Amino acid sequence: YGKNTIKFLRLHREGKKHFVKEVEVCTHLRLSSAQEYLDGNNSLVIPTDTIKNIVLVLAKKNGIPTIEQFAIDICKHFMTTFCQVVYVKTYVQEVPWQRLHENGAPHIHSFINVPDGIRFCEAEQCRNGPLVVFAGIKDLKLMKTTQSGFEGFYKNEHTTLPERHDRILCGELFCKWSYGECKDFDFDCIWNKVRECILEAFSGPPDCGEYSPSYQKTVNSIQMLILSKVSQVQVIEAVLNNTFYNVVDMKDLGLTNDKEVLVPVETPYGSCACTLARK
Repeated sequence: YGKNTIKFLRLHREGKKHFVKEVEVCTHLRLSSAQEYLDGNNSLVIPTDTIKNIVLVLAKKNGIPTIEQFAIDICKHFMTTFCQVVYVKTYVQEVPWQRLHENGAPHIHSFINVPDGIRFCEAEQCRNGPLVVFAGIKDLKLMKTTQSGFEGFYKNEHTTLPERHDRILCGELFCKWSYGECKDFDFDCIWNKVRECILEAFSGPPDCGEYSPSYQKTVNSIQMLILSKVSQVQVIEAVLNNTFYNVVDMKDLGLTNDKEVLVPVETPYGSCACTLARK
């Protein structure tokens, strides 16, 4: 059991300069006995309101240097404070606030919400077991307007999809990776490296791009580049939910539409998923 959707903003001041972390936290516990479920005996139950208050107090006392470290702090607190807790899992996701810049100069206390992917993490620990950390990015919307196709696929009497060698590739990406046993990692640096790998593998070189024969191959290319460049990542899961675009037929309007006006196909949409690990 636990407490979901604990939302708050942590403001840190260094003189006139301000720093913000707005997060959503979910913390779940497993106790040494199931007596509250079986017998209605609540003597071991830590109220979810107490769980919420502990999260807020830890944010006040420790700050949030990174969301991964904050998740670790929460897990360690429950594991060391309550002997009846045998398992704790904490999920933290961050609101994407970025510092405003004016004429290239960073503003000391103003920020802008930039929806270019939501950072999240998980930390979990069993009593007498290692503390394991996961991190990820979700709701990252990506598009390239060419250098993508889909050909040579299996066909039978139910197939109506035409082959395409030049199409828009657009999708919303979810990526989650494991660091394995918790170590003293620079979580900010690693997360930024992974994000850079995602963008590089998806788009290809800036002057020419890179051809994608399928959404599946693109997902695998992203994972392979991350594993080759970021040694701390042990296992990576990726899900790409696809958005398709259809060219508008403008013949009745007396116009030729050479893939200049397209409309998104809202539903149903495609999805592909893959998990890749080091040997």
